[in-house]
Amino acid sequence: MTLTAPTASKTADRPRTAPRKPVRPLRILLYAFLSVVALGWILPLVLAVYASLRPYDETSRLGYFSLPEHLTLGYYGQAWSEANLPKYYLNTLIIVIPGVLITLALASFTAFAISRLRIPGRKALLIVFTAGNLLPPQVLITPLYTLYTLIPLPSWISDSQSLYDSYLGLILVHVAFQFGFCVFVMSNFMRTIPEEISEAALVDGASVWRRYWQLTLPLCRPVLAALSTLQFTWMYNDFLWALVLMSSGDKLPVTSALNNLRGQFFTDYNLLAAGSVLVALPTLIVFQMLHKQFVAGLTLGSTKG
Repeated sequence: MTLTAPTASKTADRPRTAPRKPVRPLRILLYAFLSVVALGWILPLVLAVYASLRPYDETSRLGYFSLPEHLTLGYYGQAWSEANLPKYYLNTLIIVIPGVLITLALASFTAFAISRLRIPGRKALLIVFTAGNLLPPQVLITPLYTLYTLIPLPSWISDSQSLYDSYLGLILVHVAFQFGFCVFVMSNFMRTIPEEISEAALVDGASVWRRYWQLTLPLCRPVLAALSTLQFTWMYNDFLWALVLMSSGDKLPVTSALNNLRGQFFTDYNLLAAGSVLVALPTLIVFQMLHKQFVAGLTLGSTKG
């Protein structure tokens, strides 16, 4: 009896290891598929960076998939100066920052009203906002172009004295097309917030604005960060609306600055690759700064059940 008691206590003190889950073939196929997709997205960026570090005569002689003989950062300085990137970066910030802020502000107002206030027809309103995302923007090019040329603006807002060829016109079209998606996402997120919090604030005499600004909006930081990242990326990368609704070259966003690197009879694609990397760099920086909030906003609620 004196020998069995210590043995039992030692057995009880040993940490229990969780049983290993068997590796399923479907999970292996899923990981393989995701790896191939991730490689397909990353490979063009890696090739662009690799090409931007090599002289053009070397790649034309050996090919883009050959080992390098010389690596240089000279193309980046050349692209920065020849494409006049600082000016186009400023044009893009003038368009994107107000566009993101206005879109999120209006979408949060509307989502709060749809999800928290008992207004008539709120479900139909949400369906209308969601259906607006299914409309291809290309079908509205001609009507929008005509409408923009007919709406007058003072000369201190637009040199053309119309909504066409103005920063305001480009901001408004971005807000209009991104508004429905943001309302849909934020209203669904606000529905996950317990109603008891809003009801307790209402019993304490909180106004609608206070319930929105001090109670609901602070709880929406993950979804706001996720939408901010997405909206910044989409508006920053836009090329269609700037090409259609603007005619002044000095007002165009940075995506159009790459045309300055294309010659009439010859194009140095290594220089163009360096310019493309510089143009894509701000979106990578924004995502790196907000990636934790972005992932939290996308995965929030996925473990409920």
